[in-house]
Amino acid sequence: MGINIKTPGVHHVTLRVADFRRSKQFYTETLGFPIALEQPDLLIILAGNTAVGIRAPVGGTPKGDRFNPLRVGLDHLAIACQDEAELGRVAKALTQAGIENTGVKKDETLGKRYVAFKDPDRIAWELYMA
Repeated sequence: MGINIKTPGVHHVTLRVADFRRSKQFYTETLGFPIALEQPDLLIILAGNTAVGIRAPVGGTPKGDRFNPLRVGLDHLAIACQDEAELGRVAKALTQAGIENTGVKKDETLGKRYVAFKDPDRIAWELYMA
């Protein structure tokens, strides 16, 4: 018999980044996520109802380290979207901001539409139709 954890869902996700100032600018100014908490080495933004922590690098972090979705660990983060037109708007805005993205695509496995993009550390995100 499993543990059967009872939970309403994800409380928060925390990302370790290579350049804290660059990531703060990307998440708050470029993407426009509101700041819930800011400390010298921690920024918590709100992606809807989900808190996303952005943490500064720690000693020993290799210079120029980048996210790799092919290694064990995080593959990508997906935030929900409830408006099909929002996908197109976001894809266009990402392109205009010079942010690499897929444009609106269809996930052939689940049949849902999404826009995928990467943050400055190449951490993969999706805006995904709920």
